[in-house]
Amino acid sequence: MKIILLGYMASGKSTVGRLLAKIIGYKFIDLDNYIEKKEDKTISDIFNEKGEIYFRKVENTYLKELLTMDEKTVISLGGGTPCYANNMDLIKSQKNAVTFYLKTSLKEIVYRLRQEKGKRPIVADIDTEEALTEFVGKHLFERNPYYLRSDHIIDTDKKTAKTSIEEIIFELF
Repeated sequence: MKIILLGYMASGKSTVGRLLAKIIGYKFIDLDNYIEKKEDKTISDIFNEKGEIYFRKVENTYLKELLTMDEKTVISLGGGTPCYANNMDLIKSQKNAVTFYLKTSLKEIVYRLRQEKGKRPIVADIDTEEALTEFVGKHLFERNPYYLRSDHIIDTDKKTAKTSIEEIIFELF
């Protein structure tokens, strides 16, 4: 079985995914990290050197690769992955995959991003909280219809990763 975590950046996909995989004995793969290894470049470098269109093409290619692996895997997607190249249709067509949307409020995402701004190149140059709120709010509005196609929705606001994992395990088993 594949357990696929999706949601906006800073929703906890990688943290929850890594711990969930360890607890249930699955392999963990972060799609962005997988792309970086395969392309031998950071996501930022791929965007800067080859552009978003190229990135979205390789993202789709590597997502397909991960979905065809015959292993018990927890896969953490990039925030935009479900929204491009019919990726959500591809994911939903998998018989042996279950999706979880780690739903996080705009306010909470902005709070988390302010704490780790240096690690997030896409928001590093956004100077004010107001501008960050506007940027994230626009993305959430655009991406929400894709996220809501998930099999399960886990609200991550003000929760620990452990609590989110317990909810996921309850839904699975």
